Amino acid sequence: MDKTAFVTGATRGIGAAIAAKLSSSGYFVIGTATSQSGAEAITTALGSAGRGIVLDVADAESVSQAIEAVAGIVENPPVVLVNNAGITKDNLMLRMSEDEWSNVINTNVNGLFRVTKGLLRGMIKARWGRIVNVGSVVGRMGNPGQANYVASKSAIEGFSRSLALEVASRNITVNTVAPGFVATDMTEELNDEQKTAMLARIPAGRMGQPEDIAGAVAFLVSDEAEYITGQTIQVNGGMYAA
Repeated sequence: MDKTAFVTGATRGIGAAIAAKLSSSGYFVIGTATSQSGAEAITTALGSAGRGIVLDVADAESVSQAIEAVAGIVENPPVVLVNNAGITKDNLMLRMSEDEWSNVINTNVNGLFRVTKGLLRGMIKARWGRIVNVGSVVGRMGNPGQANYVASKSAIEGFSRSLALEVASRNITVNTVAPGFVATDMTEELNDEQKTAMLARIPAGRMGQPEDIAGAVAFLVSDEAEYITGQTIQVNGGMYAA
């Protein structure tokens, strides 16, 4: 395999689907988890097509160590980066604590900055790269009780547009994929009334699947998408048109 992809937050849900899709597309995938057991699960899932490593994107030292570890796994630096890792800490603004705000921003925005900066030099040297950042439909729509999360996802779109302008001359594209409501472990915890209300907002009449998001990511890192950069691709079943 000539090309390596680096996928953060690859233990389950959207991240796991993206890692599986890229590995089936011929990439050697390095997927990250916040625990050793999670990293081992990624390695088992990917088999000979990838490896799991431990990474906490909220910790600058952990990011540095992970990037050093990559050099011991593959000969050439990753030329595909998917920033998928993220957290939520929902609360109404009047009740939101300083930690609930700063932890989400540090993980979802600062973490994306750390990982991207750490891997960007390798893409510039290769004069080829694909960066896909996972945003959210709520980055455009807003969502009550998620001011911290929505702010982070809006920031990701702005970050992507700006970086796209900086690196386009090096044949590096930077885009955002914004999922709508996707069936994951988190949504499985919702009660029937909440699920019914959620589905009523989706013209397609179903929740998205992690594979729907993975397909969009796989397209954006392909040669067919080399003229697409600085864009946000909404994958939401029609609930929001941008």
